[in-house]
Amino acid sequence: MPPQPKRKHSKGRRDRRRAHDALETANLVACANCGTMVLPHTVCPSCGHYKGREVIEIKKGDKKK
Repeated sequence: MPPQPKRKHSKGRRDRRRAHDALETANLVACANCGTMVLPHTVCPSCGHYKGREVIEIKKGDKKK
């Protein structure tokens, strides 16, 4: 049998251990071409532009939502 704890850990000790488990919000930036909020250093899914030039050709009916 593995060893078992002799005492219950307090709520404060438990919560301090979980202090880094919270989710962080995504860092979004506005697309320079269309203004849609996108992740940095990625191609814009709505217009297909990256660093001021068109990388992917997006058709009119194929826009992602």
